[in-house]
Amino acid sequence: MAKQIYADATITIEIVPALGRFANNTYILRPASGGPATVIDVPEGAEAVVAALGDTPVERIVVTHHHSDHWLGFDILRAHTPAPVFAGATETNLDATRNVQPLADGATFEVGSATVRAIHTPGHTPGSTCFLVGGALITGDTLFPGGPGRTGSAENLQQEIASITSRLFVLPPETLVLPGHGPSTTIGASQAEYAVYASKSHPADLKGDVLWEM
Repeated sequence: MAKQIYADATITIEIVPALGRFANNTYILRPASGGPATVIDVPEGAEAVVAALGDTPVERIVVTHHHSDHWLGFDILRAHTPAPVFAGATETNLDATRNVQPLADGATFEVGSATVRAIHTPGHTPGSTCFLVGGALITGDTLFPGGPGRTGSAENLQQEIASITSRLFVLPPETLVLPGHGPSTTIGASQAEYAVYASKSHPADLKGDVLWEM
């Protein structure tokens, strides 16, 4: 069931949590004054997203990265709306039949009077992209409570950590972090967790599921 997780004078964000086999989150961005919504990530179980949308038209679908668990509900949502779909401009392995439109680093789009900004955060995938609107940051699988997203190589982990520390940790500490799976956190809490990680030495080949406070 959808629930509101963020609101300011211009926008509300609803989470449709724990969808499908991989417990993915979908986020519905709605103008505070009413009007078309934007949907971020379309996992298995997207029937619940369609139900949460009700009669609200969809202006766009945005997907944080190419991994299949974030796309498994695409056909369900596409049957509900012809809205265009977007992903990071440098993302790989996208299905060409979906006509995915590129969002470059720093690109913006409007949800009513709110401005959403794309922040390229490579590491988990080459084109992983986070989305900042007001005091909320939708991070896909880049940043979670307790650590970064899973990586397939030590080089990718270092790239992801660099993305997080240089691109996300510059945001205000009270910024709400809304990940692709599981509960929310804040930039401040993540910075404190990362400080523990940075204070220790780690194997040169470290990769996979990494916890900041390991």
